[in-house]
Order: sequence, then C-alpha cells, then structure tokens
Amino acid sequence: MEMQVISAASIPWLSILIALPMIVGILVVTVAPLRVIGRPIALVVSLVELALGIAAAVTLDWSATNTYQLAETKNWIPAIGVSWGLGVNQLAMAMIILAVALVPIVLIAGWHEDAGKRDGARQSSMYMALILILEGFMVLIFAARDVVLFYIAFEAMLIPLYFMIGRFGGKNARAAALKFLLYSLFGGLIMLAGVIGLWVVSDHGPNAFLMENLAGTPMASNVEMWIFISFFIAFAIKAPMVPVHTWLPDTAAAARPGTSVLLVGVLDKIGTYGMIALALPLFPNASSTAAPVIIVLAVISILYGGLAAIGQKDLMRLVSFTSVSHFGFMVLGIYIGSHVALVGAMFYMVAHGVSIAAMFLISGFLTERGGTREIAAYRGMQRVTPVIAGTWLVAGLASVALPGLSGFVPEFMVLLGTWKISPLAAIFAVLGVVLAALYLLIPYQAIFTGPPTNAEKFTDMNMREKGAITPLIAAMVVLGIWSAPLVSALNPVADGAIENLQPRIERLSDAGASTLLDGTEGSNN
Repeated sequence: MEMQVISAASIPWLSILIALPMIVGILVVTVAPLRVIGRPIALVVSLVELALGIAAAVTLDWSATNTYQLAETKNWIPAIGVSWGLGVNQLAMAMIILAVALVPIVLIAGWHEDAGKRDGARQSSMYMALILILEGFMVLIFAARDVVLFYIAFEAMLIPLYFMIGRFGGKNARAAALKFLLYSLFGGLIMLAGVIGLWVVSDHGPNAFLMENLAGTPMASNVEMWIFISFFIAFAIKAPMVPVHTWLPDTAAAARPGTSVLLVGVLDKIGTYGMIALALPLFPNASSTAAPVIIVLAVISILYGGLAAIGQKDLMRLVSFTSVSHFGFMVLGIYIGSHVALVGAMFYMVAHGVSIAAMFLISGFLTERGGTREIAAYRGMQRVTPVIAGTWLVAGLASVALPGLSGFVPEFMVLLGTWKISPLAAIFAVLGVVLAALYLLIPYQAIFTGPPTNAEKFTDMNMREKGAITPLIAAMVVLGIWSAPLVSALNPVADGAIENLQPRIERLSDAGASTLLDGTEGSNN
C-alpha cells in the first residue's frame, strides 16, 4: 500500500497542536507562580487547542485515499534515518479531535476535585498541567509518521500518566500505577525489539523510518512474523486484549475519573490505531497469517469482558471491564478482513471514546457523593439524582449499541462484516451484545431503582457537571442519527488498509483457518 504525502501549506498545524499544551503544561509544573492559577490556564489552553484542532481538520481532504496530510518532515537523527515526520489520515485526525475535545471536558468535570484539601489549588493545578502534557503526547502519537517517533511518544506518555494515576489517584493508586507502568514498559520493550528489527531490514537511508518508506520493505516471512508479533503484543496490551488486560480494571478503579476517561477513551485506542496504521501496512503477510488467531482472541475478549463486567461489585471496575469487551469488537473488525467491519471498527474507536467518557465521569460524580465505589452502597438514586440516573442510562445504552445512539452503527457494521466472512465468529460476538444488556441493566437496577438509601447526602448534578456531560450526550445522539459523515470520512482509510488482509480472506477455506473461523465467504464487502 503506497502512501502519498501532502504538505501542510504554510501552517505547521500538527507541530503547534503538539507543542502548545506541552510547553504550557511544563511551565505550570516548573514555574511556582503559575501553579496557583494552573487550572484556568489549563482550561483556556485546552479550549484553544480544541479550536486549533478543528481548524486543522477543516483543511483536510476527507475523501483522499492512502494519503498523509498536513505533513511535516525534518531530519532529526539522520545517522539512523529518524525524522520529525508528522502527518495524518482521516482516522488519525478523528482521534486527535476526540483527544482535544475530551481534555476540556475532563478539566471542567474535575474542577473541584481537590477542593477542601490542603494546598488543593496547587494540587489541582499540577494535575491539570500533567493533563496538558499528556495531551501533547496524545496528538504526537496519532500524528507520527516516523516509527521511532511513534515509539518515543508511546513510551513518553507513560510519564505524565504514571503521576496522574499514582499521585492523584485514590485507594491503591500507587500499586495500580506501578502495575500499569510495568505492563506498558514490557510492551514497549518488546516493541523496541521490533523497531530495531525494522532498522535491520530497512535500506538505512534518509528518513528510513517514515512509514511510507517502510511499507513494502521486503522481509523473509519468519522475520516479518517476529517483528509483527513484537508490535502486536505492545498494541494488544494497550488495547487491552485478553489475556494482557489485567492492568486496566485496577488502574481505572484507582485513578481519578478524568484520568480513566483519557486512558480508556483515547490512549487505549493507540493499540487499535497501531494495528491499523502500523501492523497492517508494514507487515501485510504476517497480519494475514496471524488474523485467525487474533480473531479468536478478539471474540474471547468480547465474551470475557462482558461476563467479568456482570460479576463486578465495584462500579469503576465494571465500567473498565465493559471496555475490554468493546475493544474485542474493535480488534475483530480490524482483522476479520471485511471493509464494512473495518470502517465499523474505526467508527467504534470514536463512539466508544465518547460513551466511555460519559460513563466514567457520571460514575465519578456518583461515587464522589457516596464516598464509595461499591455498587451495593447505592439504592434508589433515580429518585434523588434523576439527572445522574438519566445520563448514566443514556451513556450505558450508547455503550450497548441501542439504535439511535453512537454505539449502534459501528457495532452493527462490525457484526455485519464479520457475518459475511465468518458466521461462527459473528454468532459468538452477538453473545457479547446479550451480555452487554445484562451488564448495563443489572447495575442500573441495583443503583438507581427501588427505595433510596442515605438520600440526605446526595445531590443531583450541578451546572458545572451538566456542562461537562452535555457535549458527550449530544455527541452520542448526533453520531447515532447522523453517522454518514463519519462513515464516509473513514471509508478511504479502509480502502487502503483492507488490501493487506485480502490474502487472508482467500485462505479462509483452508483447513487450518476453517477450524478457527468457519469461514464461508470470499468477499471483502
């Protein structure tokens, strides 16, 4: 798959989007007077960043196929072919917009989290400064065209995240932060071996690590497979796929809701984004060969995540396990070999980012009032907090793919595309939809219905909290009833990426693949 590169005219949009929040965040952390006013500074910068992101998105040709746009290329470490190579396609731009849109929402939602604490204003400023630094890394990782630059961002984002979880989290936060760090470093170390492998097989010329230069690099099949595995393991940990998912529930339960929003809503999508942007174009033969096994793991993730969510007593752990199931759908859509399913998987990445953000924030509003994450501690909340109850239900229904909300179109597309390639895999995935209804309705009934308990200590959403949640609810509705623009925008990405899995489709009738997938159709529609 050959990629064209289109420069960004006279404005380096991507470099600006990366540098602005990073520089301001570092200044707030390091300059003492700024720490006192860090919160308003962070909010203003995040809103400016959102405006810049929208302006950059407007300049994109959303119909272009196999094209990096807004591209910037500068030699960085010419001795080994590393460059400051930036550029986005439609998927990368959509993820950047998701990231820069969620940051101000997180800041508004957590505005008073440190109220009443000793040195609360300073602590809040430090936390929000870390969010700004993380925002810069989020943009960088989706904008990176150079594999080494992608790897650096992949690892560097762990620094602000570690402190956001460990220093500003709740009970068991340090242990959760360490577990998250160890899993991530393990995946990053394995990816580093793959990056070195790419350098060995590359031509070692200028800009050797640019993705468009690496695509099509001839490799022995066993070498390609080992390098692919090194990247895929790192992406599977990030995704998070069973069996390397165990860091997520502990981290989401211990972190602040805002941290969980950015972690699960955006940063975990680096795993699925990496599968599409790196694994498919750089390792097409290995991707094709490994697809049947990956599909089985994706289906296991769908079912395991749903079953585990049903059994949770901790509200935040429940929400995190639902994401394990949702990521299974995304990976299934990526590797099944269907154009429809791949577009659905990319749409799913955006839709899930919106709905899971609302789920974490609203659950955080509730647990902040109740002082505990235990589901059993709540009863009859819809009578006391009707707005919290209603918005939690809407977000949950979007998460379980109710028609008319954001989750329906992508999940339907993944299932439809999967059915055309492998009915057996589709049947198992549909069981995940059934489990989703259970893991939504069971906790909703337990928390929000019946006679209220301890009603005197609960208040409904205030205006600030409503201001944070309203854009998310609106986005769920808009994506649910007006999905065509996003589907059309993502179609060109799928047109190029699906070429890399066409050989797998042709092999579905082989004995080895059929034992895993029961493949019946050789179409890529």
